[in-house]
Amino acid sequence: MAGGLRLPRRKRWSGGMTISGDPTKAANIDLPSSRPLPSHHHSRNSFEKMAATMRAWQFKNARGGLEKNLFLPAAGTSKPHITDSQILVEVHSAALNPADYKFPEMGMVTKALIPIPAISTPGMDFCGKVAEKGSKVDSFRVGEMVFGSYIGTFGHGSLAEYIAVSKEMIAPMPDGMQVDDMAGVGCTGLTMYQSIKPYVKEGDKIFINGGSGGTGVFGIQIAKALGCHVTTSCSGANVELCKGLGADEVLDYKSVDVVTALKEKGQVFSLVVDNAGSPRDFYKVSHNFLVPTGTFVQVSGPAGFGGFLNVASNMLLPGFLGGGKRKYHMMMVKNNAENLAQLGKWMQEGKVRPILDSVFEFDDVPKAFEKLKTGRAKGKIVVHVKKE
Repeated sequence: MAGGLRLPRRKRWSGGMTISGDPTKAANIDLPSSRPLPSHHHSRNSFEKMAATMRAWQFKNARGGLEKNLFLPAAGTSKPHITDSQILVEVHSAALNPADYKFPEMGMVTKALIPIPAISTPGMDFCGKVAEKGSKVDSFRVGEMVFGSYIGTFGHGSLAEYIAVSKEMIAPMPDGMQVDDMAGVGCTGLTMYQSIKPYVKEGDKIFINGGSGGTGVFGIQIAKALGCHVTTSCSGANVELCKGLGADEVLDYKSVDVVTALKEKGQVFSLVVDNAGSPRDFYKVSHNFLVPTGTFVQVSGPAGFGGFLNVASNMLLPGFLGGGKRKYHMMMVKNNAENLAQLGKWMQEGKVRPILDSVFEFDDVPKAFEKLKTGRAKGKIVVHVKKE
């Protein structure tokens, strides 16, 4: 039982006494049904019910915006039950990602692609403590602090007091790091690592479209850790932030036309990572600044059905019909414990540092999503789940 609490136990009869006739009269014993159960019995049931539930933000649909449909069930919701190969993590802090609201808000398109429970809990990123582990898990210990991301499945996310994960979804939290900092690493860190590492070598030039958001701040630092020359875009207010993260050149999209500026450089980039999804024809003109063997990686795009159609066009429309003329990859991040561990190592070494935009308390999750959807967050938005 949680917390080491030992509740009183009712005494049980053992052998050694024989009672003849009516045993209830001979031994002056009341049957359990003849009088109310002791008060501690009711307390135990209440405690066990409370221990089996948790607080979790949920939604049934995202029509009109996910933040307007979130609710906290008054009676709580069931705590996850783990399998032999899973780990139950007590979430201390979680972090938001655009995908947390973009996928639910795509409505029928999402349901056609990804099964989502009728009542779902959003959230992918988290940092917390191992509360329980399955019998087949030998790589973590109960009480160990871990960080990671719940990727690939929707509906049982990290905006809850507990989350059940596989060992591929987490890595040990490095010594000396802070919970809030590690909570925001998972999805964005893995996304940028997997968007950049396979396509570059030391000395390559890359362009990151959108360098000051949650993914961009990781992308700049990961690219620099891999030895690349980095050009990125952001608003004028965030130019110094991007330069401070290591960007070699920063384009202020409010004062210059980014596509024109890139065309003027010629075909010099080995990789373009698009975190912004704007302009919509960005991929279709990328051959003007990507080397012939270069790759365009789409990380994010406009929300809704229009964004889906834009990605579909990029993937399917051939160059001779007006489509793009370079390799196109729609980023679908995958769970990878080794990648997480590498990110943790870089953070511990100071090569990658977390950038937090803001921190919200658990009861203010809808407000956190409102902030995320403005598109003006400088870094990660973190939510405190566990009350200290």
